[in-house]
Amino acid sequence: MPPSDTTAAPAGTGTTTGEATVSVMLPTPVVGPYDYTVPDHLTLAPGDYVQVPLGRREITGVVWGPGTGDVDPAKLRPVIERLGAEPMPDELRRFVDWVAAYTLSTPGSVLRMAMRSTETLEPPRPVTVFRFAEIPEGLRMTPARQRVIEMLHEGPALPAADLAREAGVSTGVIKGLADAGALAREEVPPPPPFRDPDPHRPGPDLSDDQQAGAERLRAKLSEGTFSVTLIHGVTGSGKTEVYFEAVAAALAARQQVLVLVPEIALTPQWLERFRARFGADPAVWHSELGQVRRRTTWRAVDSGNARVVVGARSALFLPFRELGLVIVDEEHEPAFKQDDGVAYHGRDMAIVRGRIADAPVILASATPSLETRVNVERGRYDLIDLPERFGAARLPDVAAVDMREAGLTSDRFVSPDLLSALTANLEAGEQSMLFLNRRGYAPLTLCRTCGHRIACPSCSAWLTEHRFRKRLQCHHCGYETPSPRTCPSCDKPDTLVACGPGVERIAEEIAQHLPDARTAIMTSDTMRGPETAQAFVRAVEDGEVDILIGTQMVAKGHHFPNLTLVGIVDADLGLAGGDLRAGERTYQVLRQVSGRAGRAERPGRVLIQTFQPEHPVMEALVSGDEDGFMELETEARRAGGWPPFGRLAALIVSSRDAGEAEGFARALARCAPNSAEVRVLGHAPAPLSLLRGRYRYRLLLKAARDVAVQPVLRDWLAQVQVPSGARLRIDVDPYSFL
Repeated sequence: MPPSDTTAAPAGTGTTTGEATVSVMLPTPVVGPYDYTVPDHLTLAPGDYVQVPLGRREITGVVWGPGTGDVDPAKLRPVIERLGAEPMPDELRRFVDWVAAYTLSTPGSVLRMAMRSTETLEPPRPVTVFRFAEIPEGLRMTPARQRVIEMLHEGPALPAADLAREAGVSTGVIKGLADAGALAREEVPPPPPFRDPDPHRPGPDLSDDQQAGAERLRAKLSEGTFSVTLIHGVTGSGKTEVYFEAVAAALAARQQVLVLVPEIALTPQWLERFRARFGADPAVWHSELGQVRRRTTWRAVDSGNARVVVGARSALFLPFRELGLVIVDEEHEPAFKQDDGVAYHGRDMAIVRGRIADAPVILASATPSLETRVNVERGRYDLIDLPERFGAARLPDVAAVDMREAGLTSDRFVSPDLLSALTANLEAGEQSMLFLNRRGYAPLTLCRTCGHRIACPSCSAWLTEHRFRKRLQCHHCGYETPSPRTCPSCDKPDTLVACGPGVERIAEEIAQHLPDARTAIMTSDTMRGPETAQAFVRAVEDGEVDILIGTQMVAKGHHFPNLTLVGIVDADLGLAGGDLRAGERTYQVLRQVSGRAGRAERPGRVLIQTFQPEHPVMEALVSGDEDGFMELETEARRAGGWPPFGRLAALIVSSRDAGEAEGFARALARCAPNSAEVRVLGHAPAPLSLLRGRYRYRLLLKAARDVAVQPVLRDWLAQVQVPSGARLRIDVDPYSFL
């Protein structure tokens, strides 16, 4: 969890003029800002975007404060120009500094996340509109031209495309009138890209519990100070409608709102609910946005036109100027953790962002993370509890299917009990969902003759078969190759067999048993972007799908009123390995999947296929005793001194040379800190010892909860030189142990 001190400030404040120097932060992996002189004709202040020389090129940076004075002024180069964009908000600069210090990243690497495209700093292009001028003498008036003239007599100036559409003419008619002098061209700023959501638009009737929760959140908004509140509600309890009331209060106070969601695929139904509640769309921010939409949205946030932004974790680095509320939906989701580049957890950094802005933060989840639960118990976070589903909906009945007694052959994965339930649901005209958190057709392809297993050439991982595409793919580096007809090792034909199931194989099995059922697969392979996901969700809502088969994407907040049966094909899948959160994560995803059943008037049912029905995760899912299960998890973590009762930091060494990687890891281990409060585990080969062609070793620093690990890490790493061909990645508060 992030420490409580968020008061770190930029390098300086105030205005610098004349022959003064300024420190400029560059969006590059440098340790700190560079000093530049300020030409006489410029006046610069912290936050200004500037163009500066760097080597032989020019680069855009941000004035971070007065010059540091570390370099002889005679050796400094001058700032080239100040850009016309509004300065970067002070809160965002403080956030960049804080994230860099906490994650031990270079500030420039963090700044890069706030400056994804320098084109956003350029002023938007003006729009050409047409207004009526006069009818020149001798101009031949056609019915089409007459309609255009009448349209502009009665209304405002319009762009050519809009005017042509409204008048029912071609744009050539508009151009002809303008060339003749009947219409005048004008350059105007582009219209606001987003309509303001209406905070006073009536929302749905709330239950007593929802109303009480909404009142508490509105009180937090009226206080106008930082706080963290967890909305813990069972699936279908209406958590979204409760925090929408806080959104309305923030909008009424003319503040901006940031809503973080874990995945792009979560947004389609969320957007529809938002539109129904507030009468307008929010701004959306994620990696799939095109460059034009990205620039438009960034500028709208910066100008305050975008009042509500819903987005992935990268939305934390947008230039909000009036941020009054931060919401983290599905706060337990591992997808909030970024492992590549700057390693940070979106939920934890959202709390820091809220504290810096002095704004309330809301966390929402049906299965809160253990870290959040402990913060509630310690009194650091407030709690709103919604124990019942909204309206007539009730929680589904949950039962375990002991696969040790299912009597299945090696090529079958759906038990007779689950198949019977699917058949009954199909006959009743109700929808079903099958969950298996494994993409593709099979996770392993094996030769029956020589035993060869087809592996990725760049990773220590097997290639997954995607039979529908006739490809083998590595889900770690993306390498793929056509499915071979003969064994790559012994060259024998027709000896390769698929081992284990993926969602495609489950779909094939269902098609054999229920040929009349309309099935559909929902994975990251099939959901490429929000538009695809929205079309898919609409097809399920419209009853075009009988059996939905998918990975964890099907658990992401979807509401399908006619879906009454959920079958979990392999509930044990997430329990393997040494991840300290394996039990917690497995419970969370299976509980979320189970919550898709029976969300309307029809009762729901969940069947969990497991070889370990006696496992605490399975017993908790069947009994519904979430608190009892989380108490067991809490005590296990407490006894071992694991987070949130201790601190962790991972060091991952990698190199294309195996000897260099192992030697560097050994050197780190030799000078590792060791005390009663701090221990270092390793060095050891990473579970994924080869990834993208690089050999990997891991060390894990384990410290007491009250130890600030950043100074310990800095002192440790100062003793070792990183070899030229090696890389060292630091992950404070790691979530992945691969």
